[in-house]
Amino acid sequence: MQPAKVETASGSINQPLAMVLNGLNPCSISDKEVNRELKRCKKCLVFTYANVTMQAQCGARTRIIRAHILDKDIYDPAAKTPPQTSWTMQLLDRLDQVVGPGVMNQPVFPVSAPQASARQHSPALDAVSQGSYDGLFQGAPDKPSDLYRLSQLAVPSPDIRINVNGARAEKLTPPLYPPLARLANIGGTVSVRFKIDTDGGTTAITFENGHPMLRSAVEKAVSSWKFPKESAGREIQATVEFNPNCQRPAS
Repeated sequence: MQPAKVETASGSINQPLAMVLNGLNPCSISDKEVNRELKRCKKCLVFTYANVTMQAQCGARTRIIRAHILDKDIYDPAAKTPPQTSWTMQLLDRLDQVVGPGVMNQPVFPVSAPQASARQHSPALDAVSQGSYDGLFQGAPDKPSDLYRLSQLAVPSPDIRINVNGARAEKLTPPLYPPLARLANIGGTVSVRFKIDTDGGTTAITFENGHPMLRSAVEKAVSSWKFPKESAGREIQATVEFNPNCQRPAS
């Protein structure tokens, strides 16, 4: 399991702000227009779940402008995209050209082995940790500042315990915890039976119980186990207990 992390990106555009915004002042967008665009397509199919929010300082007032970028607007060539949503999409496209593609073009989660990385420090991350962007995600189940704090916690290592009954093993390689199983917080005990062949290896591996996502890892490990040759012919029963050590959030 990879440690959680917060990703930020920044870039510079060598153009006047009015040109970057295509001549539109976000403060000129009325609340009525914003609300109308948010309600226009409640029953449309949404696949990307992109949720774009802009924070604008309009005089003494800080405005939160939500602009839902719906798949219908992105993929339908005949979509009647309202002006403010169309403008927001053009602005996002311009920003993507500067900072590069964001999370929408990345895998949902990595399944490679975790790699040690240095803690990131930047003014943007400091602002996230201090709650400067919490107002952009009103109604979200978690605040960005809370998510950032949780991302700094070390990820606990999983536990795998093996118990073999019937013979003393000379080589007992533990199975690797399947990455997808751990990401899904799948654990539990896998019970397996096998016989010892004339060379001290294992054969006739069968399972009595255990989650299907864990069985292949256990079978691969058991296939590499070695026992004394004088134990040949014995039928062995073993259990492998997987504990991902990932606490589920309280419901």
